[in-house]
Amino acid sequence: MGLLDSFFNLINDLTWGWALIPFLVVLGVFFTLVSDFVQIRYFKKMFAVLKGDKEAGKHGHVSSREALLVSVGGRVGGGNIAGVAVAITVGGPGAVFWMWMIALVGMATSLIECVLAQTYKEAQPDGTYRGGPARYITHGLGPEFRWLAVVYAVCLIAAFALGFNAFQGNTVAGAFEESMGVDRLYSGIALAAIAGLVVYGGIRRIAKVADVIIPIMAIGYLGMAVVVVLINIIHVPGMIIDIVANAFGLREAVAGGMGAAIAQGLRRGLFSNEAGLGSAPNVAAVAYVPHPVTQGIVQSFSVFIDTIIICSCTAFMILLSDVYQPGAADMDGVVLTQQALASHVGDWSSYFLTIAVLLFAFSSIIYNYYLGENALSFMTGNPMALHVLRGLVIFLVFLGATAPNALFVFSFSDPMMGVLALVNLIALAMLFPTAMRVLNDYRAQLAAGKSPVFDPAAFPDLQIDKAAWADAKDDA
Repeated sequence: MGLLDSFFNLINDLTWGWALIPFLVVLGVFFTLVSDFVQIRYFKKMFAVLKGDKEAGKHGHVSSREALLVSVGGRVGGGNIAGVAVAITVGGPGAVFWMWMIALVGMATSLIECVLAQTYKEAQPDGTYRGGPARYITHGLGPEFRWLAVVYAVCLIAAFALGFNAFQGNTVAGAFEESMGVDRLYSGIALAAIAGLVVYGGIRRIAKVADVIIPIMAIGYLGMAVVVVLINIIHVPGMIIDIVANAFGLREAVAGGMGAAIAQGLRRGLFSNEAGLGSAPNVAAVAYVPHPVTQGIVQSFSVFIDTIIICSCTAFMILLSDVYQPGAADMDGVVLTQQALASHVGDWSSYFLTIAVLLFAFSSIIYNYYLGENALSFMTGNPMALHVLRGLVIFLVFLGATAPNALFVFSFSDPMMGVLALVNLIALAMLFPTAMRVLNDYRAQLAAGKSPVFDPAAFPDLQIDKAAWADAKDDA
């Protein structure tokens, strides 16, 4: 076990330690500049998806809004509650500013990777679509790069479907045990049973569940943050000044000053919104849309929701409270958020936060499972393999909930995510010209006064599944 820990720690150091975060930042800035700030130019279009899509329902496909909510459910998790608290404690209020900045840059990265996922998606016999980095690596870079796609798929299953789901089970069970005294065994059984019912329904059931719980989750948490802000409205200008001043080292709240703020803000932002990590494109590809860029814009919006909205809610609750102590890194992130919220509205809020953790974690579990299912479908079509994966996911959710000290189950998740992110970023850099061709096609149709519709025949040199775009062309 010690040898395995050393191996995974080495991988973690070689990816997250020095290579990955600069690569993510530089590539995100490059995408933003070359695409002419696409995430800003099409910001208003992001809100159009919230009204739904009748054409998707007519064909029995997963709609753009449903795919958005599944990805929001995956991006928004315990890290938005605990992780933000830790980032502020260690990096000071300035970490929030740099979290916002990396989100704005990450919106462009997410748009590009999701455009590629839609462009190279494949139609399935049941009327759904599959896509994501494994498929755009194979179809976009050529079959000689299939080995790279397999590395990506294996890491995706290990990190998200297995490791992170055990962690989410652990988070939920811990929250219920702490606030309500519920034994971990009972919460583990309940969570595993509910997760099993959803994952055995496939992407359509996952999308339907997300369409219900994600708005409740996001609106409820946002509503609580609004209440906190209104209660402390006279202190809000001072809080904003503190965030900006600390971000540039004008007021050093913690050891390390500006450097600590940048490091914590970038790291938390990237971990939270997952832009460039290659996870969200797997879900983006399932949506029925008339043009790949349409879903790219939508997925860019999910980064905005995750970091600019939800993470800011947690940050404001903490910074406006009197329990926040800069540099007190020994305090658990969830506990700090609970205490901060209680100081504003009373002790009953611990129950509210427990329910929020449950919804955040459950939405992440079904999202993480689908990522694993999609990766497995790329490697094998054997239905038995899918049953094994589902059984493993349900078991690990239960194990993570009932065995809080079984850290070995998910200790490999971060290193595996580091590898898959590195693979995805290499692919994005190589396929960026293709993404720009698709983006320019969208812009040209808009400039001509048309409603953009993707025509694979306009890209004869690309290995595109024409069947995946047949319904959109017919509707147009």
